[in-house]
Amino acid sequence: MSGRDLFCPPRRLRHGAALTLVFAGVLAAGAATGTLPESDRNASPDAARSAAPAGGAREVARAAAEAMADGKSPEEAAERAVSRSGDRWGAVYSRGEYEELEESLDGRYTGVGLSARRERDGSIEVSKVRSGSPAADAGIRAGDRLRSVDGEEVDGRPVTEVVSLLRGDATDAPAGTTVRLGLERGTRAWSETVRRASLSTQPVTVRRLPGGTAVVRITSFTKGVGEQVRAAAREVPSGRGIVLDLRGNSGGLVTEAVTAASAFLDGGLVATYDVDGDQRALHARGGGDSGRPLVALVDGGTMSAAELLTGALQDRGRAVVVGSRTFGKGSVQMPSRLPGGSVAELTVGHYRTPSGRGVDGTGITPDLETDPALPTALDAAESVLEGLGDQDASQDP
Repeated sequence: MSGRDLFCPPRRLRHGAALTLVFAGVLAAGAATGTLPESDRNASPDAARSAAPAGGAREVARAAAEAMADGKSPEEAAERAVSRSGDRWGAVYSRGEYEELEESLDGRYTGVGLSARRERDGSIEVSKVRSGSPAADAGIRAGDRLRSVDGEEVDGRPVTEVVSLLRGDATDAPAGTTVRLGLERGTRAWSETVRRASLSTQPVTVRRLPGGTAVVRITSFTKGVGEQVRAAAREVPSGRGIVLDLRGNSGGLVTEAVTAASAFLDGGLVATYDVDGDQRALHARGGGDSGRPLVALVDGGTMSAAELLTGALQDRGRAVVVGSRTFGKGSVQMPSRLPGGSVAELTVGHYRTPSGRGVDGTGITPDLETDPALPTALDAAESVLEGLGDQDASQDP
């Protein structure tokens, strides 16, 4: 059984474009861009400047301009240029698609508020219904079977295709448009027309385990997540251990991951990265809780900015990393505007952990490897935290 979160904003591939921005659990393969927000790029000396396209971006821009001059599609020409460049994570977006991408980085998306998974028999089951969402208002419940979307049967389809149908990606359906769902509950079968809405993600959640351990789960690094993590950490009583659950976190904004690192580091280096050969550094703010027992829980779906955070906490000796090897996306993408208004999102460099380790293609090996599935991984994380607590207590005067 494989779970997929239908709350989250999928990205469409345009004519085979390589990059798909994904959030926790949306796609089975792909990786999130390690993107620096444009305001940070322009304002910070440590952020890459994008005033003029460089390297591969110049070639892509030239191809788009030549296509426009010849009366051809600049986007298709740019996509061919990206494909020829060998940039694994490169992609070209129309103006509208890039606006959608920026919305997703703001933690917003258009949908109906369903979370679902694909069962072993290929059927799609609703696993969660978001409170206050259109799906909840329509009376849809967890455990219902989703059979069709606007008349198209979904049994046997990849969940990513079901997401696309629910969102109306093929027609660029905005919030306010309707989608007709075929549903089953036990022996009852019925249809429900639901109106899509503009929703926001909940990328940071906190829960307490019976023993008192706090689990801070981060599903993506959209705007504002770093401060949410800092706030969540402050709410946990002093001396209590924290499990930072990064499983399935496919990344997002690098600056948000750095801010999250600042919750647990008292300043210092988080990562280095290069932009077209120019070396830069990312540092945590001072004043973080650098003494609290901390475990980072990861798996093969931990990618990009989430790997940057994991590597920093591991290299700085701040957290014990538990789980399985992470995905291995250590590259940074930045956008360049193209003739005609489309945007090329291209790789400009790679980041390294504080000790100089490269992540791209290799991932991060946990300090304690264990099956990342529940409840085994959390049991292991709790055991590690207990050991860290005992160690800290033995050092008290």
